[in-house]
Amino acid sequence: MHEIVDIVVDLVSQFGYLGIFIMMFLESTFFPFPSEVAMIPAGYLASKGEMNMVIAIIAGTTGSLGGALFNYYLAKKYGRKGVLAFGKYFFFTEDKLKKMEEYFVNHGSFSTFVSRLIPGIRQLISLPAGLSNMDIKKFSLYTTAGAGIWVTILALLGYFIGENEALLKEYLHQIIAGTLTLIAIATALYIWKHKSKKI
Repeated sequence: MHEIVDIVVDLVSQFGYLGIFIMMFLESTFFPFPSEVAMIPAGYLASKGEMNMVIAIIAGTTGSLGGALFNYYLAKKYGRKGVLAFGKYFFFTEDKLKKMEEYFVNHGSFSTFVSRLIPGIRQLISLPAGLSNMDIKKFSLYTTAGAGIWVTILALLGYFIGENEALLKEYLHQIIAGTLTLIAIATALYIWKHKSKKI
């Protein structure tokens, strides 16, 4: 693990903000690349004065948006068959797509924002958004907002505790757990609010 972190830190340091953009772009598509591997080292380099924190966050957020738009247009242009044909090379199954579609139908536009904060879901929620032809402006806005929050959290983790790997692992777990809790509360409030309007 320590060697992998060192390699990624070196890559981010070498390619700079473009490297962050590319890694976060890949993370938002089918490619199984964890965002924490890109953004935490970026935050760590910012703490050493080798990167600008704000620019790193912008690079990570725009990379996430770029990857999300790739999935969105892929789904919009080629439909379910095209998505499944392309996704099979990355172990993406029809069952996963159905779950994403059900989640999107149940929660609508709000799911695009919320899902950017949920590991394992944020990479795929763009697909049902594209299949349903969601308004591109609204999609971009919600995606940018959600991705921006997640990228900022990871960058700050790297900034404050990047040198302590054991501590980092501990806090990362707590941050993810806390984020998921907040998402669950926000989702419950959202559903309650919409049910109240229907009554």
